[in-house]
Amino acid sequence: MLKNFTELLKFKLSATVVFSAIVGYLLGFDTFDIYHFSYLILGGFLVTGSANTFNQIIEVEKDKLMQRTLIRPLPKGNLTILQATIFALFTALLGLLILNKINPQGTFYGVMSKSSFFGLISIFLYVLSYTPLKRVSTISIFVGAIPGAIPFLLGYVAATDDFGLAAGTLFAIQFFWQFPHFIAIAWVQHDDYKKAGFKMLFGGEKSKYPALIAVLTSVIMTFVSVLPFFYTNQLNLSVFAFVVILMLGIWFTLKAVNLYNSLDDISARNLMLSSFIYLPIMQILYVIDRFLF
Repeated sequence: MLKNFTELLKFKLSATVVFSAIVGYLLGFDTFDIYHFSYLILGGFLVTGSANTFNQIIEVEKDKLMQRTLIRPLPKGNLTILQATIFALFTALLGLLILNKINPQGTFYGVMSKSSFFGLISIFLYVLSYTPLKRVSTISIFVGAIPGAIPFLLGYVAATDDFGLAAGTLFAIQFFWQFPHFIAIAWVQHDDYKKAGFKMLFGGEKSKYPALIAVLTSVIMTFVSVLPFFYTNQLNLSVFAFVVILMLGIWFTLKAVNLYNSLDDISARNLMLSSFIYLPIMQILYVIDRFLF
């Protein structure tokens, strides 16, 4: 039974999301606070896991139609909808309460901290906007990119209690990264998504249109990722970081260009794998640059 509940959290995905929040915190803090750092990790994991659980509750009938999701606890009948709903509500509330312990002076009359507020927004957008929109329009990818970019921002805000240019830059990098990432996944899983009625690929088919969007957003992402080199703030990049991050972005963009040129599943899979490599390496480079240069 416990294993089924942990599967609802999507541990690997939630851990990846929390990693972005951790990097954001490491880029922002002046005085390291182990308590706030721990609250960020635990609260962020629970909030993300809650959103993942709500997603599976809403899409349980769709998950029964796709090979990739048939083995999840709800389609298999290992848990009931009621059990999953209680679990999702509990993890959401607990996660938000823990995040509220970070900089608790609050944004709403001292009731909710900025960290908790961004956690709540990410749940709402992911569950109430992105999840239902997947069956309606590919605009869901744009909407889904917002909660997907919040963790990087959340970590920075948790460390600084401030939302400014630096926080916005971190948000923008992860926001634009998600378009080629989502497009590559939607391309590879196109037949499975079609069975479930999900509209996940721009234009509806494997064509130059979604591939072009992947290229354009990769270029924007690369440009934004090196912007801190040109202005002075908490994220100010060294020449070393500027060159390496720029080259990394060009490498990733070329993967998107390959998809545009070939329009095949192999190129899409390469882009998908590259997206998993690009993001953590880029984030780690930011951290290394802050502490070593």
